[in-house]
Amino acid sequence: MLADRVQKIGFSPTLAVSDLATRMRAEGIDVLDFSAGQPDFPTFENIKDAARKAIDDNQTRYTATAGLPQLREAVVARIQRDLDIVYEPKHVVVSPGAKASLYFAFMALLSKGDEVLVPSPYWTSYPEQIRMADGEPAFIECTEKNEFKLTAEQLEAAITPRSKVLLLNYPSNPTGACYSREQLESLAKVCVKHNLWIMADEIYCKLMYDGHRFVSIAQLGADVKDRTILIDGVSKSHAMTGWRIGYAAGPADVISAMGKIQSHSTSNCTSIAQWAAIEALRMTDEDLESRRAEFEKRRNAMLKRLRAIEGVTVPTPEGAFYAFPNFSAYFGRKAGSETINDGSDLATYLLESAKVAVVTGAAFGTPDYLRLSYACSLEQVEEGMNRIEKALARMSA
Repeated sequence: MLADRVQKIGFSPTLAVSDLATRMRAEGIDVLDFSAGQPDFPTFENIKDAARKAIDDNQTRYTATAGLPQLREAVVARIQRDLDIVYEPKHVVVSPGAKASLYFAFMALLSKGDEVLVPSPYWTSYPEQIRMADGEPAFIECTEKNEFKLTAEQLEAAITPRSKVLLLNYPSNPTGACYSREQLESLAKVCVKHNLWIMADEIYCKLMYDGHRFVSIAQLGADVKDRTILIDGVSKSHAMTGWRIGYAAGPADVISAMGKIQSHSTSNCTSIAQWAAIEALRMTDEDLESRRAEFEKRRNAMLKRLRAIEGVTVPTPEGAFYAFPNFSAYFGRKAGSETINDGSDLATYLLESAKVAVVTGAAFGTPDYLRLSYACSLEQVEEGMNRIEKALARMSA
């Protein structure tokens, strides 16, 4: 009999869809993948050169569990340069991906029955990681009317005696929503009042659009910084998803606890990837601008096409590389002999009929929606939207 913790979690639905699309393409099926949670760009050449040099220099042994000293210093320098937040290397732990950083943070903070307040829609792994750490996710529904953003009033109303952590992901996966300084200040006041920890997943912070400037909640004063665990990495910003380098910055006691857990599980990240990440973190926003601008063009193209479909609504994503449209106007319609009842049915129909892979909103706690990634070329955006429009037109009332 498997352990209880395994029984109460499922596989990642986003990875499952992406894996299925990959298998279909390998079989010669022309599938366009709007499910991908990773940039389609290659890793920058200077980063690859740094990895090659690390190999040539025989930098292939174990490193300190929390990361190379040079990498932790690079993280500290990047945060101070970009966010004007001052940390020391002892406040940083480097893990094999931001997903691992999140998991180790939950393991360090949560005792059995502790609640984590999770704005919904949410990234699909959050609830499962919380449960694996013996905590309980407490979902707070954030609506399209409010651009899927949590308000201070909602947060205040959701707090119970068991509430311990507020989890904030901004820009959001799946919605692309982000928070202004004023919105973060109102949330931070509630967290300070109720002595909540703040888990700030900022992995998409380098992908902001329409001139918006990213603000970290950890910037809002010492009383907020001292209760915040900042999560970030190089996967999305530098097209390094396969390199598996994420990091957490926060109070030294929490970071030390995370390092203790990591020392008995994954140990250190791959040494070669760490040297590559040092080079990545030395790059500036100007170095990344051409790719950010390309994502913005793709977002604009996808939004234009989605908003031209009768009955579909979609807020404007301020960051990340996802659109989160509401397709509920098509529920109850027929696709051949099958009735489309929800987003899961519609996602299946689009994959089978249009050969376009999308992710059902049910994976993010919001079944009326679909998540469409524009981490693909403009040509693929246009072709994928052509296929979706034609597939929807074939449905009958």
